[in-house]
Amino acid sequence: MKFRYLPTTSEDRREMLKFLGIESIDELFSDIPKKVRFQGELNIPEALSEPELVRHMGSLAKKNASFDQYVSFLGAGVYEHYIPSVVNHVISRSEFYTAYTPYQPEISQGELQAIFEYQTMMAEITGMDVVNSSMYDGPTALAEGAAMGAAVTKRRKLVVSRSVHPESRAILATYAKGQGLEVVEVGIKNGLTDLEELEMTVNEESAVVIVQYPNFFGNIEDLAAIEKIAHRHGGLFLVSSNPLSLGILQPPGSFGADIVVGDAQPFGIPSGLGGPHCGYFATTQSLMRRMPGRIVGQTKDEEGRRGFVLTLQAREQHIRREKATSNICSNQALNALAAAVWMTALGKQGLQEIAMLNLQKAHYAQKEISCLDGFETAFDAPFFNEFVIKVPSSVGEMNKQLLQKGIIGGYDLGREYQELDGHMLIAVTEMRTKEQIDQLVNGLGGVQ
Repeated sequence: MKFRYLPTTSEDRREMLKFLGIESIDELFSDIPKKVRFQGELNIPEALSEPELVRHMGSLAKKNASFDQYVSFLGAGVYEHYIPSVVNHVISRSEFYTAYTPYQPEISQGELQAIFEYQTMMAEITGMDVVNSSMYDGPTALAEGAAMGAAVTKRRKLVVSRSVHPESRAILATYAKGQGLEVVEVGIKNGLTDLEELEMTVNEESAVVIVQYPNFFGNIEDLAAIEKIAHRHGGLFLVSSNPLSLGILQPPGSFGADIVVGDAQPFGIPSGLGGPHCGYFATTQSLMRRMPGRIVGQTKDEEGRRGFVLTLQAREQHIRREKATSNICSNQALNALAAAVWMTALGKQGLQEIAMLNLQKAHYAQKEISCLDGFETAFDAPFFNEFVIKVPSSVGEMNKQLLQKGIIGGYDLGREYQELDGHMLIAVTEMRTKEQIDQLVNGLGGVQ
């Protein structure tokens, strides 16, 4: 065999050619005129042997800056959190690792139960009635939630705060353009949604009001005040939330949120160079039949035994196209399983303790950095595990010097917010020790 991992042998090929009555594979393309066929050799590198390929891929991997080499204070939507060893142990089992879509419940009970447990725990954390069986990522979930809000209210105006993650707002704009929806952005004031501007913007044409909690700057929005504005004219209230923060923050469901979305990445899913991650989508019982994707339901078989099935599948593959709520079908089942194992391993108390560590360590770092000459806190709003610091020089140059000291610095907010040029968004998770935080402080203080 020429290709050791392909099951087709030379004998197999000869038998197939004989069955077709031809002498060579080239004869399969005899109907295509020679003048339009590619002539010569493809301009691609020669094939490598397996040892050569391993060395090549290893050299490429070494070009990446990993958490094994650097101390990271970069967040902005993707975070380094504690992952118990049991998470990778469970998701590496072949019956989970190779499973995809559990269309046959009679042979997919393990996969279905795992997703059901994920849904149940996420619903409790967010304070909502129902959660679907995961989505591609947090930004996609937000855009799907906005589209659902427009469909439910039969309105075309989507109101979103500029304190929502810029990438989420970009995905929202893409969704809106395709569906003919209008996106109206509301400004920020002291690192929070400008409530006065929000009140003037929301009206009877608004389908949904979208905020983030904690927001992109790490600050904690006043959901109680925003909920009143969102519902005053009959629109829906959508909250994008970091689920880890809900270990200590009051969940969006208790503030009357209609839709809660976010990314489950903080729950046992590695950063992975930005993905793949796992978006969660939660809503109320009254809206669950309009929810994109699908959910796993609990039932009983004809002998009364507990079992699990896919239910409320609202994609056009499963129901009439005109009644479909979304094209979303595939879920991040393996990552959802990782999140479920993480939540199970740590439990309610563990979640609260890790959330509190994030809060305490971030506040310690903010206090120490703000004492440095030329550095100052940008906002005085309450925050979770991220905060904004105004720095005395270029954020980009500062991060280059920090990298030479073995530190991955914060996010340059000037890339997305012109008014915040010279501001750095710093994330501190439970993984950071006091010594590492002090190393960051000393590193910032020594930057020229």
